[in-house]
Amino acid sequence: MDYFNYHKGELHAEGVQLSALADVIGTPFYCYSSAALVHYFKVFADAVSALDATICFAIKANSNIAVLATLERLGAGADVVSQGEMQRALEAGIDPKKIIFSGVGKSRQELQAALVAGVTRFNVESLSELEVLSAVADTHGQMAEVSLRVNPDVDARTHEKIATGRQEDKFGIDLSLARGAYRRARALPGIDVSGVAMHIGSQLTELDPFRIAYSRMADFVGVLREDGHTIRHLDLGGGLGITYKDEKVPTPEAYGAMVAETIGGLGCKLTFEPGRVIAGNAGILLTRVNFMKEGTAKTFCIVDAAMNDLIRPTLYNAHHDIVRVAEAMDHESLKVMDIVGPICESGDYIAKNRGMPSVTSGDLLAIRSAGAYGAVMSSTYNTRPLIPEVLVEGDEYAVIRRRFEVADMLALERLPPWLSGSRISAANVVGK
Repeated sequence: MDYFNYHKGELHAEGVQLSALADVIGTPFYCYSSAALVHYFKVFADAVSALDATICFAIKANSNIAVLATLERLGAGADVVSQGEMQRALEAGIDPKKIIFSGVGKSRQELQAALVAGVTRFNVESLSELEVLSAVADTHGQMAEVSLRVNPDVDARTHEKIATGRQEDKFGIDLSLARGAYRRARALPGIDVSGVAMHIGSQLTELDPFRIAYSRMADFVGVLREDGHTIRHLDLGGGLGITYKDEKVPTPEAYGAMVAETIGGLGCKLTFEPGRVIAGNAGILLTRVNFMKEGTAKTFCIVDAAMNDLIRPTLYNAHHDIVRVAEAMDHESLKVMDIVGPICESGDYIAKNRGMPSVTSGDLLAIRSAGAYGAVMSSTYNTRPLIPEVLVEGDEYAVIRRRFEVADMLALERLPPWLSGSRISAANVVGK
């Protein structure tokens, strides 16, 4: 279901006219639909409702606390991979008992902060991490509920940079080594090793890689139980893809049926960590055309959004549909152009060789399917301030992250004492 539709020739986010919003806020900015977030969460939840499951939203997909609070009200937990993400989840009101701390490189400080905050569920990815978590938990007189993340050596058939379940990937413990890791975990103080975790990648468009991985995990759970381990939990990760262009992605219903078929008989409590499938199509990036530039070989549409705002096209060669906010007429012919940003990099593009209706300076464009891995991956490259995020509900809107200013960035920096004579504010000298 689409919550970004045309009404009287103008693109709206639910009941909010985007051109009017742009006049108030300025461009570029991210805009999310509350109704879309609720819809996609409920679709996924319904698909796994026959299973004993908890849905922990993958915060790395979209970490704005207003988005997280929207999902918390629907019963969502959180999958976090840093102390910062954990703090965001807690700020959004998510119960620490429904937070899973994942990630391949958790520090001692992060593990300690999680335990102090009441987070006790950890997906552990190495023996080294297991030893550190044991020491921290034992020192605090706590028990950490652990699932070892097992690498099932399955090719997710997704982009190279978001595949995580092959032997050559950095994530998890090789399946061939995992049995010994569980023996070690059982002997450590402060550790309640009660589950198995896995995650094979993101933006999967086929069910077969899931089916192979889950079947291997089902077999492995049987081996662990034969070894005397009490395996109560199974964390199946996330990764279900969405349609950006013309991908034929499995429905959540088909995914849920496959899960029931492969691991439904294990008697385990299940955890799912969806991110993109909930947030991806719930957001757009709105940008304004600065200039049209006619070259001898190409036409360039130069917009005010850039790769620092949306890095997916240049990082993953990702496709995002782009539409004019003023509805195109059926009779308008398309012109092929590159849609690029103002950053001093040839890699700063939103789309290449894209057919677009008539576009001129000042026009507003909406970059669709930008609700996941958009704002969270943005940066301040070229000293470009982070852009606003906006959440709409019906005909109301709220700015849920204000636009940063250059002054906000400069305020974080300091001159060393030996440069204090420079012509700069005394407040920006170390020690002042």
